[in-house]
Amino acid sequence: MAVREIVTKPYLDQKSGTAGLRKKVAVFQQPHYLENYLQSVFDCVPDLKGRTLILGGDGRYHNRAAIQTAIAIAAGNGVQRVIVGQGGLLSTPAASHLIRLRKAAGGFILTASHNPAGPDGDFGIKFNIANGGQASESLTDRIFEHSKTLTRYRLYEGGYADIDRRGLQTLGDTEIEVVDCVDDYAALMQSLFDFDRIRDWLRKGHSLRFDAMHAVTGPYAQRIFVELLGAPLNSVLNVSPLPDFGGGHPDPNLIYAKPLVDLMMGERAPDFGAASDGDGDRNMILGRGIFISPGDSLAMLAAHLHRLPGYRDGVKGIARSMPTCRAADKVAQALAVPLHETPTGWKFFCNLLDAGRITLCGEESFGTGSSHVREKDGLWAVLAWLNVLAATGLSVQELAEQHWRHHGRHYYARHDYDELPAAAATRVMQELAGLCSSLAGQRFGDYTVTLADEFGYQDPVDGSVTANQGLRIIFGDAARIIVRLSGTGTKGATLRVYLERYEQHESSLAWKTAEALAPLSNIADKLTRIGEITGRKAPSVVT
Repeated sequence: MAVREIVTKPYLDQKSGTAGLRKKVAVFQQPHYLENYLQSVFDCVPDLKGRTLILGGDGRYHNRAAIQTAIAIAAGNGVQRVIVGQGGLLSTPAASHLIRLRKAAGGFILTASHNPAGPDGDFGIKFNIANGGQASESLTDRIFEHSKTLTRYRLYEGGYADIDRRGLQTLGDTEIEVVDCVDDYAALMQSLFDFDRIRDWLRKGHSLRFDAMHAVTGPYAQRIFVELLGAPLNSVLNVSPLPDFGGGHPDPNLIYAKPLVDLMMGERAPDFGAASDGDGDRNMILGRGIFISPGDSLAMLAAHLHRLPGYRDGVKGIARSMPTCRAADKVAQALAVPLHETPTGWKFFCNLLDAGRITLCGEESFGTGSSHVREKDGLWAVLAWLNVLAATGLSVQELAEQHWRHHGRHYYARHDYDELPAAAATRVMQELAGLCSSLAGQRFGDYTVTLADEFGYQDPVDGSVTANQGLRIIFGDAARIIVRLSGTGTKGATLRVYLERYEQHESSLAWKTAEALAPLSNIADKLTRIGEITGRKAPSVVT
């Protein structure tokens, strides 16, 4: 057994991007494919040599085999220690925390997030840097360019790491430390939230249901909700991580988490319901008979964050992605703190977090987080909600209604058109972009366009400029229509249309979301011509 250089050829056909490289499992199973990506990272990040590396994933199909490959490449490139989650499991936020806690040089997280898994499903990998956050776009560009000329990779050949046995082992000169995937993360959560108060809330007869969707948060939910907080065993659902996520789609929304939604809308609903996704960074929040949209969740947590032990000093600032509804803007105004509107992508929040400019951040795709890590964190959001409920004594419905009476209500929905032909999706964006320049001042029913443009962002921390981040049609404070192309799928193109309407009058705060947004939906159909251009008469998913 020794370190060998393996002759290869340029193999990658796509740069990973900050959210990672996502492909079908069969692509990753090709000889040299994963090895080439890993070697390209080691070549472009020389600081990894002689340092500590964090490694783990969401447990999907091919996770265990890929971890062995990553360990062999790490050992071949002189990494001093590789810290691996037992069984190869680490949620994305837990990996971010572990990178920061152990002062590692970075980490590999093996996940395709909320995408389906199994032999015919998706696999993915991303590199997180020493602050626990995602690699910058400039670094991923360098990695991709390097991969085009790669002719060899280095690995420790013939060794095997027992990732099911906790403790230390060696592979050549590299130490392999297998750790419990939950311990350090659970300790962090206990430092941020009042577990005694949540226990008391549960002892008083309140109930919860958390759906792990057979993904990575199962062990975390079992430990935290059942063992540490004392919730009954039936409080956690689908807690066993499975390579195919039980055949489900691990995306916590109203469509793919329908059994939980049906339970929460039924007569015997528990007080609180929540779900997380494949790698544990997303969340869905529900109360008895009510769904809390991601933008509302961010705003409501911001309004109550000072009640939580880890945030007694209050909120320094709030950030949201541009397509996320503007509910958090109202809270920021009330708290007299800055509100930052960024492109979609957690890296933009990381710059603000590292600079100490924000405490809380969130995005429209069911992601919420804070300054405790540099990734969005599904279980953190769930615990934050539980702590707020325990501290206020309010139900989810009561808390939401109180918030809307004080700040007004932002009705909001996202319409996803999945697996579109790329050419048709691009045409929709191009034609709408051409139309935007003439929309200002035009009236559509009760709405007048005040701004129509393509969103761009200049980072207030490093001055970098990010362009072409989605088309905005803004009707003052009253409403917005946003249209974006998404890059998270592995088949075709995904077009997302976001609808937002703001109401302040008491009589309008209890409308049904679909009815409230119907006028905007009709305007969006006319302006985007999605049905005419793509042939798709209705969205694939509405959340």
